[in-house]
Amino acid sequence: MRTRHTEKIISPPPVHFVGDGFRVHNFIPGVYPLTMARMDPFILLDYNSRHFFPPTNKPRGVGVHPHRGFETVSIAYRGRIAHHDSFGNSGVIGEGDVQWMTASSGLLHKEYHEKEFASTGGDFHMVQIWVNLPAKDKMSPPKYQPITNDQMGRYILPDDSGIIEVIAGSYNDVKGPASTFTPMAMMNARLKAGGKALFAFPQSYNTAALVIEGSIKINGTETAHTDQFVLFGNDGEQFTIEATENSIVLVLSGEPIREPVVAHGPFVMNTRTEIYQAFEDVENGRFGHLDD
Repeated sequence: MRTRHTEKIISPPPVHFVGDGFRVHNFIPGVYPLTMARMDPFILLDYNSRHFFPPTNKPRGVGVHPHRGFETVSIAYRGRIAHHDSFGNSGVIGEGDVQWMTASSGLLHKEYHEKEFASTGGDFHMVQIWVNLPAKDKMSPPKYQPITNDQMGRYILPDDSGIIEVIAGSYNDVKGPASTFTPMAMMNARLKAGGKALFAFPQSYNTAALVIEGSIKINGTETAHTDQFVLFGNDGEQFTIEATENSIVLVLSGEPIREPVVAHGPFVMNTRTEIYQAFEDVENGRFGHLDD
């Protein structure tokens, strides 16, 4: 296999708030060259770097908003998120857990700091990724995949040097629990200082890594630090990540869908007409009802 080299190591862009509960760096599609087309099928990545929220009696978050045409994947590293939707689904995403929500044909959603976490305050550290859906699946029924940390696939690296937590896809035949519409891999590399992991994905897959904690050396040469985003080129298949201190690294790789993308706010479709239809469907109550 040929080595996949880094195309760019990107420091976090300035933060902005989504609602009043998510203090994020928007890597995708916020920083060149991280366009929706370049990172297809990953069309958005908001990174809430580690941040302390003081106690409050009114949980912070994002009020009722619609989604259609894609999936949201929320990964909790610190803190807890509660959520509700217009079909009666609700839950809490705890530390180490993942919520994989397929919005597809459309729903109303709200998410906010879990009540007990909000009342005590604490460090909040999250990633939310939007995964595009192929045109044929955009109007499929919404669904949820709540993935607790103990449900993830686990590959133990040699010499007790770390663990690969597999959310989607596989690592050395260890599979993740998430069901996906197109081929992709999503995993956390939890590496001890000196721990090293080899990753291999098809050359055509768009591939990246986000350093959640610590610092790493890529292919034995380039270094990336906490909160930096590593974009890999499509020039090979395999690369190595070695931790120079205890580290957590989110690794993403996916087969591009290569279809037209028309995005407007919370809707990601293939044509402008479909966007107009989404607005009309929300106005006419076809996404259901959800109280603030």
